[in-house]
Amino acid sequence: MNRILVLTRALPWALTCCVVFLGFGLVSPAMAEQAPGQTRAISVNQFVEHPALDSVLRGFQEQLREEGFQVEYRVHNAQANMATANLIARQIVGERPDLVLAIATPSAQAMAQTVKMNPSMQRTPILFSAVTDPLGAGLVKDLQHPGENITGTSDLTPMDQHLALIREIHPELTSLGVIYNSGEANSRALVNLLRAETDKAGITLEEATVARSSDVFQSARSLVGRAQAVYVPTDNTVVSAFEALAKVCQDNKLPLYAADVDSVPRGAVAALGFDYFEHGRQAGAMAARIFRGAEPATTPVETQQDLKLHINLPAARAMGVTIPQAVLDRAVKIIE
Repeated sequence: MNRILVLTRALPWALTCCVVFLGFGLVSPAMAEQAPGQTRAISVNQFVEHPALDSVLRGFQEQLREEGFQVEYRVHNAQANMATANLIARQIVGERPDLVLAIATPSAQAMAQTVKMNPSMQRTPILFSAVTDPLGAGLVKDLQHPGENITGTSDLTPMDQHLALIREIHPELTSLGVIYNSGEANSRALVNLLRAETDKAGITLEEATVARSSDVFQSARSLVGRAQAVYVPTDNTVVSAFEALAKVCQDNKLPLYAADVDSVPRGAVAALGFDYFEHGRQAGAMAARIFRGAEPATTPVETQQDLKLHINLPAARAMGVTIPQAVLDRAVKIIE
């Protein structure tokens, strides 16, 4: 049975903790096989709260519970602040967990860098999830043979398929807006991929960047009149303030598309993405294999390939979009 031990919401100016003890017992070394009745300790460094990343954690916990592991969790949230993610990483060193789950690229980078400076953590498995480009982020040396004590699951999205969907709905598209945090390595990688696709299609890519979630509203307004539609990659900063972006798009009849399906009920017209809950379950299955003796250094990085199309018809109407019947027929979920 999973037990949530600690929930930490780390604010930029301080690290505050709310401690709820629901677990029990001490834990044995991370790489040993689980003994009957043994409880594992897992520390979580999550970059920000939003539905997709929250789903990763829930899926991870459910998978380990279904596989019969008893777990005490210490969950820390950096609230989209890189300095706080680094502070959390240092706190996790002191917690001496059996395994660390890092959710999103900035938190994974913070953990990887901190572990390198702390020999006591260099045998502790570090699992990342919701990381777009593990190689580009410097997390692993090779996707098939990560090396050292870190591996995980990547949420790299098929940019060509995302652009193809938008063009199917908007055949006359000549300009596409994208809003992202240029400080996130995952977002830079995705925008580079998007730029390559729009260049091939002869579409102008209009970029708007943010440094924090409070910038999203004004950056979205800057795209009005410059772009015929807006696309949001799996950018943690923007997704955490998705409702502000959706309001700008609705007010200005500017169609909004997302890379993750969790953003569709929050106001996106459509998204072709995968289920982040299942993404978390995939990471949980990797954790279970590691607890049973697998080495992170030789456990390949995994991706999820099962894409699903979700459509929000009220959002489409509010933004003046008519969804072609062929697109509706492919959707696995339609919000009426």
